[in-house]
Amino acid sequence: MRLKPLLWGLLLALLLLRVGWLAFTPPQPAAGDPVLQLEAAGGPLELTLRGVLLSDPVPSGGPVPSGGGGACRALLQLPVGRTELRFGQCPELQQGWRLQVQGRLRRPQVSPHPLLAAPAERLVRQGSFSQLQVQDFEVLQRAATPVADLRRRMAQALVQHAGPNNGSVLAALVLGSAVVPVPAELREAFRAAGLSHALAASGFHLSVLLGVVLPLGKRLPRLGRLTLAAAAMGLFVLLAGPQPSVLRAVLMGALALGVVESGYRGRPLGILAASALVLLLARPDWLLDVGFQLSVVATAALVVSARPLELGLRRWLPGWLAVATAVPLAASLYTLPLQLLHFGVVPLYAVPANLVVAPLLTPLTLGAMALACLAVLLPPLLPLATAPVAWLTNVLVAVVKVFAALPMAQWQLGRPAPGLVLLFTVALLALAWPALARRWRLLGGALLALVVAVQFSLLSGDQLLLVHQGRLDLLVARHQGRAVLVSSSGDGFSCSQASQLARGLGVQRYDWALLLDPLAPEQPHCWQGQAGLVMASADGSLPFQPGQRLASPGLSAAPVAIESRAIQLQLGRWRWLLLPDRQALWAWRQLAAAGSEPSVLRGRIDGVWLGFAPSARERHHLKELGAKRLWLSGAIPAGLPAAWAASGPSGYLQAALG
Repeated sequence: MRLKPLLWGLLLALLLLRVGWLAFTPPQPAAGDPVLQLEAAGGPLELTLRGVLLSDPVPSGGPVPSGGGGACRALLQLPVGRTELRFGQCPELQQGWRLQVQGRLRRPQVSPHPLLAAPAERLVRQGSFSQLQVQDFEVLQRAATPVADLRRRMAQALVQHAGPNNGSVLAALVLGSAVVPVPAELREAFRAAGLSHALAASGFHLSVLLGVVLPLGKRLPRLGRLTLAAAAMGLFVLLAGPQPSVLRAVLMGALALGVVESGYRGRPLGILAASALVLLLARPDWLLDVGFQLSVVATAALVVSARPLELGLRRWLPGWLAVATAVPLAASLYTLPLQLLHFGVVPLYAVPANLVVAPLLTPLTLGAMALACLAVLLPPLLPLATAPVAWLTNVLVAVVKVFAALPMAQWQLGRPAPGLVLLFTVALLALAWPALARRWRLLGGALLALVVAVQFSLLSGDQLLLVHQGRLDLLVARHQGRAVLVSSSGDGFSCSQASQLARGLGVQRYDWALLLDPLAPEQPHCWQGQAGLVMASADGSLPFQPGQRLASPGLSAAPVAIESRAIQLQLGRWRWLLLPDRQALWAWRQLAAAGSEPSVLRGRIDGVWLGFAPSARERHHLKELGAKRLWLSGAIPAGLPAAWAASGPSGYLQAALG
């Protein structure tokens, strides 16, 4: 009996050592990686590289089928290291093809703020440290890729016969959304409804597959049953790919099946822990994979709390409804801290949405698997068999869109600090863990109330945030839970970044957005979806003129001078002067010298933002303002005064204004 605790302790110690080693030794490029040539050159470099494509090209804006035009990307395996190829127009290339590519090599862009995604972090997880903007390429070899061809054939057949939306959903039910492209709008609807797991290859899809396969081998001897189950699980991994959540489900299924076939009674929580530990010992970096975290935590929720929740719900609900409600409720509660930590949102209708679609998912998954088999084995029967399954998929998609369109389908609470998430997790466990005594539940409730109060007090405080990235500047001003946005650019990338900031900060919608770009916005619908009012240029003129004013409770902006982008920003009792360029500074100086500055600038100025690096003379003029803070966008200049701060080439500045 003493051997088992010793074994578990040894596994945990090994895991901690592996994770600690990973944390203190971040991934580094190997000798011969092309990124090392960038360091020697000191900047972008023209190179010709040869390698093998590790995946089909995926358009940069999201996973939609390649060959449809627009920019796209693909990972290229080199003799040493990897690089991401960036194409201006998406070519017809396939996984496994050997290419010779010529272009401009550069380092991927790092994230200017923790709430914003960037290529550098994504590529490091994939073992790549560089990007190549492809100018020309040549296919050297079209290698045979039977597995990728099989996946592609299944997905294309389903999309062809069921349509782009329904077909992509059916293909994802078989292969997983990480392998199959799903239209961005539909993928977002599933996420808003709290049903993303339905499109991700997971334990549910494996259980449906084994639920069909195992009864077929019921009369076979033990070796035959195990062989049949192993073949089914191997096929699942082959088609869905060796993703962390897929391997967790397969390993857990294999262990559980082995225990049962050996005549022992397995403990699901022990099997889950063993599966996770084995995978993390092999790949400790998966501990940071969001899909792996959600998969393990959701499975633990079903093992630990689904049954106690069901018994508790039977006091108020019929038996069948209590059973159906307990599963999504347990999974939603346990994964809530991860939802907040990584996304800052709570899908409010996840439990009712899962209740409604639960009767559809099993027959749809079985139907999708059957259609995928027909696409390979009996293609002539596919059109006839697709009709009823496509109709059922229409029902699923309609239900998902209804839930996604409900008010506050994704309640944006902002991404809390990791320490708050840890306390929130402890509070939830104290409330949801069935074996704990009543006093621990009371303490959990008190801790939960404290965490919620702290988070809401942080959200309601006055704050100014500057994010600088290249030529892009975003300023977000917050006052008592409200927020406004000032952007130096009106392009689609800026709108996407502003949207990510809003979600991470817990902003449902900006009161108003001021775009200082002299050009009209590239994607006006995107900006209009971000703010109640959008002020932007349409013909090169300024968005608004002296005498005009943007205002919402506690937040306002007013122009300083004609033909200048200088803005006075009011944030609660704080007043900031925004000077995006030198012309704005000169206009302010002329007004100040003539004593004719507008009333909005008379009196105290608490802070100044400069969108450029000032000269020595300009610094002298700025000191005359007597502002407590002065922020610069860009690199930190030499001799910067102590009260001044610079964002760096890609970074941010933030101040809580009490």
